[in-house]
This record gives sequence, structure tokens and C-alpha cells, in this order.
Amino acid sequence: MRKWILIGVALVVIGVVVAAGLFVWIRKEQSRNVRGSSTVEFVPTEPAPPPPNPELRKVPWPTYGYDESRTRFANGVEMRPPFRAVWRFRAQSLVEFPPAVAYRRLYFANNAGVFFAISARTGKRAWKYVSNRCVASSPAVTKGRVFMTFLNRHPCNTEKVLDGEVISFHAGTGRIDWRRRIGPSESSPLVAGGVVYLGDWRGLVYALDAKTGRTLWTFRTGGRIKDAPALSGGTIYIGSYDHHVYAPSARTGKLNWKAAAQLRLGSRGNSYSAPAVAYGRVYIGGTDGKVYSFGAASGKLRWARGAGGYVYGSPAVWRQRVLVGSYSGWFYALDAATGDVKWRFKANGPISGSATVLRGLVYFATLKRRTYALNAENGRVVWTFPDGKYTPVVADARRLYLVGYARLYGLLPRNAAPLAAADVADALREAHALKGAHFRVLRSAAGAKKAARKLHGAAVCNVAVQSRRRATVVALLRDACAG
Repeated sequence: MRKWILIGVALVVIGVVVAAGLFVWIRKEQSRNVRGSSTVEFVPTEPAPPPPNPELRKVPWPTYGYDESRTRFANGVEMRPPFRAVWRFRAQSLVEFPPAVAYRRLYFANNAGVFFAISARTGKRAWKYVSNRCVASSPAVTKGRVFMTFLNRHPCNTEKVLDGEVISFHAGTGRIDWRRRIGPSESSPLVAGGVVYLGDWRGLVYALDAKTGRTLWTFRTGGRIKDAPALSGGTIYIGSYDHHVYAPSARTGKLNWKAAAQLRLGSRGNSYSAPAVAYGRVYIGGTDGKVYSFGAASGKLRWARGAGGYVYGSPAVWRQRVLVGSYSGWFYALDAATGDVKWRFKANGPISGSATVLRGLVYFATLKRRTYALNAENGRVVWTFPDGKYTPVVADARRLYLVGYARLYGLLPRNAAPLAAADVADALREAHALKGAHFRVLRSAAGAKKAARKLHGAAVCNVAVQSRRRATVVALLRDACAG
């Protein structure tokens, strides 16, 4: 009898071992890399340029990720390194998320909750708002208003879900137009068609009227929302800390589909990474170390690629490449259709922030405080800068703005003239001296001096200017030139 008991126990043990081995094998299979297809739910043509929008001249970088689809590629920005710093702004504490650029200003917050508006030309502060809340997001700007989300009050890293806010500021003065109490939010807002879209730690996605803050609809997910929504084709795309990506209608909030991260040994992936939408696909990183591509229309998994570590940064999409880094220190260029690795680059430390593409270069930073600019075609290093930690770069037509650990830098290409026509126009406008003014922008200070004699005006750096209120204009131009 004892013999049969021992045999039974042995069989049970063997069964448990086999079942455990089978479970491990299944989980590994479920979490394997999945290769995609260029013929399934993939539109290879590049999107047509949008129609001319006068607002974009005033708002060259309106939102986190640059556009509604969060592709992080600013088409038309032509500057390239090497750069030189023309101003520096001390932000008092860590700046984790990059500014929006609008109305010749930069709008951003530090983690301690101070929201700043500073001059894009000089780096001087225009106004600030002390929220007494934690902040981990970027603002959105449109039609003279700046929309910003705020987390809980200090301490920042609380596990308890308390309350947060979304506030609409007047871009010029910092006056509060409206404010809404919501859950703590680190979701960079998106504004489109007069509607503000965002998420919060209560798991809610909001659509708010941009003029009043009135709720148009809400949608509930199963976990905290820590990423930023993207918009394409009338659908909002957003991830949640319940292992899912959701696609509700932008108009009604009705769910079109939801998709899950892969099953694996250990916890499934969540999305801190904001989605990017292009080529009929949704691209998003996961805390499981994977980059995912889902069909934008169907929500079906089209490919999954391991990146060796947490993927907190949001992907940039450029010329059928998905450009993203991970905590492993590797930065990847993945084929947008298949997920195949086109190239990869080993940086000097973990990569937590998001990439940006400008004129064929992809910019990103590491937690060891170095910013890289790589050739996006082949991954070769073109330029580096000894600061930057998360998402380091935004730009307008003239300057690159680099986010260091607790500083912002205004950078110009090294061979660029100190002042451009736009700088002079800004100074004349600020001095209320546009009417009857004359100026010339030259390549050198010597040329400006000669031109100033002909204009019977003044020379400042590479500019000759003649106007009423000349002393005020000259002082403003000297500030701009000195940075």
C-alpha cells in the first residue's frame, strides 16, 4: 500500500513539474517577438502635408509629441547641429517634460509644480504660476490659451489617489480662464476641434469643452492613466495601467476597441509611453520591455518587439521607422510595418524619455544626462550635448530648445546670424514701434554698422534699425543678441 502511495505522490510531482514547464513554455511563446506584415493593415504612403494653418506660425510646437498623432516629427524645421547656446534658464528643479512653443514663448513646468512662460528669444520669464502640486506633463496651446494638467499636492510619489486639476491659462498674462478638479493627472493634454482630451489616475479619459471646461464625455478604463492621448481619424488612442490600450470615439467616447499587452511570466506590460499613430498603425511602448504595433482600425496586434528594458518613452515615427529607446540603454530604429530592427545604438545609460526627429536627425537623452543626435537613417552619432535627461528637444523655425535636468537652453546653429528678421519684428512690436520702422538684417556686425549709417539708425549685432522709440528697440535687441 505504501508503495502505491509513493508512486501516486511521484506522479503528482511529475504532473506538477510538467504543468509548470508547460505553463512557462506557453508564457514564453505568448511573450515572444511577433513579426508584422507590410500588407496587413499598413498604409505605406507618407501622410499628405496639412493645409496651411496661420495659427502654426504663431504656435510652432503646440503640444507634447508635436502633433495630434504624437508622431514627434516636425516637418519643415531645417536647422542642424552644431549648436551654440544663446540663453539659459534655471528652472529651480527637475523639468521632466518638454515645453510647448507658442506666441514667441515657451510654456512648461518643473516637477515641483511651478508653471513658467519664458521668452523664446531671450529666456527671460514672462510669468509663472505656483500650483503647489506635482507636475509630470507638457501643456497644449491653441488660440491664445494654454492647457495644463496637475497631479496631487506634495508629496509627489503617494500611492493614494487624491485629486488633481486641469487649468486653462491666458497665454499672454497667465490669467486663469477656467479650472477643473479631476483625479491627479500626468496626462499631457491634447486639444483638437475645440475639445481638450486627457486622462487621470482615476482611470478616466475626459473630453472637455476648451472654452469652458465643461465635460462633454468621459470613458473609464481599469487602471491609472499615465500617458497622453493621441488622435487620428476621429479616434482617441490612450493606454492605461490595466495592461490595455483603448480607442474611444473622439466625438462620443464610445469604445471602438481595446487591445492588451502580451501575457508573460511576471506582470503584464502597462503604458507610460504615449501612443503615436501613423501608417494605419498605433505604436506604443510597454513596461514589459516591448514596443507594440496595433492596427489603428481593428486593435489587432500587428507586431511586438522586445527592447531589452522598460519602454517609458514615446515612439517617434519617421519615414517608416519607429524610433524609441529603453532602459537597457539601447536606442532602436524599427521597421514600421514589421518591427524588424533596422539599426540600434548603445547610449551611455538608460533611456527613459521620448525621441524627436528634426531634419533627418533623431534626438534623445539618457538618465546619465547626455543628449544625442543620431542620423535617423543609419544611427550614426552626429552631435551630443552634456545635459538632458528625459525628452530633450523641441524647436521653432529658428531655435532649438533643449531641456536639461533643471535648465532650459535656447540654441542656435553655430553659423547662424545672432538676430533674424523675426527677432527685430518682435522687438519693434514689443516697443510699439512697428509703424514707420526700417531695418536690415546682415550677416555681420560690420555690415550692420555700414547699413545703420545709411538708415541714420543704430546697429545692434548684425542688425541695422531706424525707428521711433529707438532706445527701447535697441535695448530689446541687445537683450535678444546677448541671450
